Amino acid sequence: MKRIRCPKCENYLTFDETLYSEGQSLVFVCEHCKKQFSIRLGKSPMKARRQEEKLDDRAYDQEWGSIAVIENVFGYKQVLPLKEGDNVIGRHCVGTKVDVPIETSDMSMDRRHCVINVRRNGAGEVVYTLRDAPSLTGTFVNNEILADKERLRIEDGAIVTLGATTFILRAAQSR
Repeated sequence: MKRIRCPKCENYLTFDETLYSEGQSLVFVCEHCKKQFSIRLGKSPMKARRQEEKLDDRAYDQEWGSIAVIENVFGYKQVLPLKEGDNVIGRHCVGTKVDVPIETSDMSMDRRHCVINVRRNGAGEVVYTLRDAPSLTGTFVNNEILADKERLRIEDGAIVTLGATTFILRAAQSR
């Protein structure tokens, strides 16, 4: 089975590529947005795996750490790197700029849901501070909701829930 993305709404469609020959054109209609589009089999080289398809939680632990999305509607794991400063986290959507886009069709997650600030303290340790963006459904840390304008320091292994999507913070390795 192969997965392809709708060019309009970016939802995935699957089909059995063994039923078709190389060079054949296929036409699809997206179930979500009703966009019609076509592809040609076997004419373009395979792209490198996307970052959310990396299965190693520690793939991005070089300097600033990462988040590992463990529950989402697509059912596959995503590992997304963090950078120094503010990391705006939200639902991936065409036209919305976020630093850490989570691919999901979970409409209870806002496009700009929460922010993780990453910085080094005076001792050189990496410190993570979480706040709500603000979002409509709130941001939960270990099943406790953050209050409006509350900033909470989180550490490695913190479980954060945005709508119906959950991720785990993977802190950077100590130097």
